Amino acid sequence: MMIARLSRIVPLLIVLAVVAGIVYLVATYRYSPSRAKEILIKMFTWLTGILSAFFLLVTLYALLESNEAVLDLSVSFLATTLIGLVVTRICNAVFLKRHPDYRHKPMKTTREARFPWSVLQQIFRSGKNKKK
Repeated sequence: MMIARLSRIVPLLIVLAVVAGIVYLVATYRYSPSRAKEILIKMFTWLTGILSAFFLLVTLYALLESNEAVLDLSVSFLATTLIGLVVTRICNAVFLKRHPDYRHKPMKTTREARFPWSVLQQIFRSGKNKKK
């Protein structure tokens, strides 16, 4: 019975693995390996969280309808997505432990203009706000 349950969740695991591989390769090519891991962790936290909520609703609906076949399948998928969510959060903790600089995101800065430019900026800004 356990092998039958495992065989039903294999397609979900394959889809998650393929998505993870593609996202990691693209993000590594575009950014850096550390940034790719950060993107992957954030994406999988959202993805497994949403899938867990969806399969929880399906499980509750199957339980209310007394549909044992759907209940068995949805519980298997729910367990898989919850395990995936826990593993993703553990990966996040390990990543932040090894890369503590990623815990604090850089803030956007503003540039202050010097005297003559600041006066001109104020004049032009006030001119744009007035409508004819």
